[in-house]
Amino acid sequence: MAYLLYSLTFMVLVVGTALYLTRSRWLPLIEDHVPDYVYDRLPTTFSGDIEAGFTSSEFDLTNNVLEGDSRSGLDNKAKREIRRIMKRRGVDFDEARRLYTEQRFAKNNIGPDGRPKDPKFVSFS
Repeated sequence: MAYLLYSLTFMVLVVGTALYLTRSRWLPLIEDHVPDYVYDRLPTTFSGDIEAGFTSSEFDLTNNVLEGDSRSGLDNKAKREIRRIMKRRGVDFDEARRLYTEQRFAKNNIGPDGRPKDPKFVSFS
């Protein structure tokens, strides 16, 4: 009986060590299947958004905090996707926000310049 316990303990240690040493290879493969809230919670206030890095000189949230804005902060779904883009591509907040907006435009059949791709669209300028 003790032999089985020692063998099982040794195998768990070997497999655990192998998984730890090779985590850079397999961890990105399972990120899509594990919800983000398992690892960390998204902030729910503007001050929390600032601390989490969801602000920049182009997208400044400090006025919202200074004015005592009572809203709950930025959209959680957008924050989650922007954080994912920032982690995967290694870009800053402004670039991740631009990429997110372009992805949303593409899903809604809008070109990167903001014009609809609908062939029936007529614009008078």
